[in-house]
Amino acid sequence: MNNMENNQKISVKNIFMYLGLIIAAATMLIPFLWMVSTSLKTNQYVLSMPPEFFPKNPTLDSYSQLLELLPFDRMILNSLLVAISVTIGQVISGSMAAYVFSRLEFRRKNALFLIYLATMMVPSQVTIVPLFILMRYLGWINTYQAIISPMVFTAFGTFLLRQSFLTIPKDLEEAAFIDGASHWTVFWKIIMPVSKPALATLSVFAFMQAWNAYLWPLFVTNDEKIMTLPVGLALLHGRYLTQWNLVMAGAVVTIIPMLIIYLVAQEYFVKGVVTSGIKG
Repeated sequence: MNNMENNQKISVKNIFMYLGLIIAAATMLIPFLWMVSTSLKTNQYVLSMPPEFFPKNPTLDSYSQLLELLPFDRMILNSLLVAISVTIGQVISGSMAAYVFSRLEFRRKNALFLIYLATMMVPSQVTIVPLFILMRYLGWINTYQAIISPMVFTAFGTFLLRQSFLTIPKDLEEAAFIDGASHWTVFWKIIMPVSKPALATLSVFAFMQAWNAYLWPLFVTNDEKIMTLPVGLALLHGRYLTQWNLVMAGAVVTIIPMLIIYLVAQEYFVKGVVTSGIKG
């Protein structure tokens, strides 16, 4: 009897758990499907009443119109260039800083690391004006380096990789030091290969951050040839009487690369979240 009661409790618990997961999945999927549906409608059916979840005559005209109204292909390339550059920069800078804070010994190391982490508490909006003034003095307004350089260095990436590096046994590097290896050899040939899950996790976060960045690129670019996708999509509001099928088509194109990156790095991403101690 006790086993039957326990099994019933477990089954009821599983039912509620799966029901909650289904509701959570539907909460995220329904808006995405509505966005795709709206992008396949013509402008006259976007705000029709009652709303149509499945368009009667789906069309790809919205996607072709985007290329006519804006240099959309150039904006996609701009976003890819910025996102890839920021991702590579964050992985390199974050891994080097994390190696220093996790493997080297020097005075006030923990205090310095806490001060570095404290920069995460400063809202990005606070630093926009001084950063803009700096970019103007450097003559970098309307350039790729103005968009990329402030996003390359991140305390979050250093923290994530440091937590992962701390889980690596020191016996590996001590054996390498005995064989005459330098810190650079240990870092590049031992620490980095072992930390692929954490590196993949940081890469996903960095790519999403740079791909979705809006406020900073908006400040330092006013040339459509340099604009990234989020800034370019904002031009559709008002300039073209906000044709929502065009806006949704642009949003779909914006989301696709992030889905691809996440699916490709999904296995490493999950392992990296576990090993680095990140909790939701």
